[in-house]
Amino acid sequence: MEYIADNCDVVVIGGGHAGCEAALAAARLGMKTYMFSINLDAVANMPCNPNIGGTAKGHLVREIDALGGEMGKNADKTFLQSRMLNLGKGPAVHSLRVQSDRRAYQECMKQVLETTPNLYIRQGEITDIEFEDGKVTAVITDTQAKYLCNAAIIATGTYLKSRIIIGDYERESGPDGMFAATKLSQCLIDQGIELLRFKTGTPARVLKSSIDFSQMEEQTGDDIIYPFSFTNKYIGENKVSCYLTYTNEETHRVIRENLHRSPLYSGNIKGTGPRYCPSIEDKVVRFKDKERHQVFIEPMGENTEEMYVQGMSSSLPEDVQIKMYRTIKGLENVVFTRSAYAIEYDLVNPLELFPTLEFKKISGLYGAGQFNGTSGYEEAGAQGLIAGINAALKIKKCEPFILTRDNSYIGTLIDDLVTKGTLEPYRMMTARSEYRLLLRQDNADLRLTEYGYKIGLISQKRYDEFLEKKALIEKEVERISKTVISPSEKVNNLLDEYKSSNLSTGIKLADLIRRPELTYEKLTPIDEKRPELERSVWEEAEIQIKYEGYIKKQLAQAEQFKKMEKRLLPDDIDYNLISGLRIEARQKLSSIKPASIGQASRISGVSPADISVLLIYLETIKRSGKNE
Repeated sequence: MEYIADNCDVVVIGGGHAGCEAALAAARLGMKTYMFSINLDAVANMPCNPNIGGTAKGHLVREIDALGGEMGKNADKTFLQSRMLNLGKGPAVHSLRVQSDRRAYQECMKQVLETTPNLYIRQGEITDIEFEDGKVTAVITDTQAKYLCNAAIIATGTYLKSRIIIGDYERESGPDGMFAATKLSQCLIDQGIELLRFKTGTPARVLKSSIDFSQMEEQTGDDIIYPFSFTNKYIGENKVSCYLTYTNEETHRVIRENLHRSPLYSGNIKGTGPRYCPSIEDKVVRFKDKERHQVFIEPMGENTEEMYVQGMSSSLPEDVQIKMYRTIKGLENVVFTRSAYAIEYDLVNPLELFPTLEFKKISGLYGAGQFNGTSGYEEAGAQGLIAGINAALKIKKCEPFILTRDNSYIGTLIDDLVTKGTLEPYRMMTARSEYRLLLRQDNADLRLTEYGYKIGLISQKRYDEFLEKKALIEKEVERISKTVISPSEKVNNLLDEYKSSNLSTGIKLADLIRRPELTYEKLTPIDEKRPELERSVWEEAEIQIKYEGYIKKQLAQAEQFKKMEKRLLPDDIDYNLISGLRIEARQKLSSIKPASIGQASRISGVSPADISVLLIYLETIKRSGKNE
């Protein structure tokens, strides 16, 4: 029998990475918040790879931290190995990635949730959401407990009507053998919400003692360890190594001979899989010319013998999995602890959402994470944070918080989802941003801490420390720009050492730093008035000096972008009445309801000619308003 269990401000449905950030943000902004997880032992679970960050994903974690989120702090507390990726390229694509202790990550995040004021975490499945006059009013659990609320955030990850598939075997299940959320999909469909069906997968876990690491390439962590959180300076040392091995022709032969048993090719899997993280059988079929594929062996934690086999995601039958794994160097006698599997799940078409992540059709209902069509813990956490912030701001009757493409990867991620939609699990990549030299991971705090402070997620103490760091960077940039290095034997000997042109006249230190072969650190011996600064300060100053020209060019592009974003489109436009728009454009514009000319220009199917028509239309409205 249904009963009223409590009255609250915000309910978060799901306790994964999106749910955790959403619940923490809402509670920290003063909202009485409930977070529901099907199993509290699965809160902040890493059902796939045991790491945080990576190319572009590291940027997202830094941005979450700069806004006051938790993921970066938690990754710092529980890391096993730290590496900065892409150091051979420019700073725009440098990305931090850490191996995390999977269980420690969960335990630490759960404790933060449990000790946060205003936040209550509960085990249970939300089976229904109640609405009144197009607004969220309550959620109902599988035990018939009703929680009255003003907002609800759906962060169901891969649990919604989820199905595990291993060869011919299948069952209703969430990841790691957890229960599936079987009933909420119908509630959304009944409200006219369009749901999609995606698929993702994960490789096997194997026993450490059954691996011959001597046949693999050891991958150690970096000597210089960078924290994810801007609040941390030192987070400890690397504790473990990862290992690299490869598939071979025998591996590929086993896969090809058993493709008829793969649910991916038999038609048993209906959901769309991730383009950028395909299963091993998909890689073998799609890339026939490749003789081998990388396989990374990664530890799941300090106190477990389980290892994660990155790169071997599969839905093939268990016997085929074991056979193909054992063709790989170092895995000849491997013992499985958990088989690889594919998982299908329901999600919302993200075109149903505003940039605030609120549903267009239902006030007070928000989506976040894999439920919105993304893949990855980092993408999920970023959306959870924004959904939690906006749910709280709406209840407070404050202006919504919307990040943009020119100020963050989070803004790029959300804009891509709600403007272009996605037909496959969306993964963040640096190539998706037009402004990636501006949106570096190193300057995420400079870009976003101000927002986090104004919203109320950044403390006064942290904000003061941020302002101090910002002032030190500006001061050092000014010093570098004004300092003149005069020619001398010492100077030219140093330049010879790095095969750099000698000096015959004085030169600004900034001009030396801009030389490709030189760096701030290399020039230390001849920079006699250099102050003692933390690495994060002088590295930021160096980047601003070294890439000044490129940064200025992107800033100019960003200004043009802002002009288009400021050309707002009225909410009540009837696009069918605007003559000159093509039929496809009318349909897309009516469906997506872009907030600005800028957003309209990014909609697939809206041409430059259609944008011209809209600009003329806006000008006509402006003139008619003046005449009136």
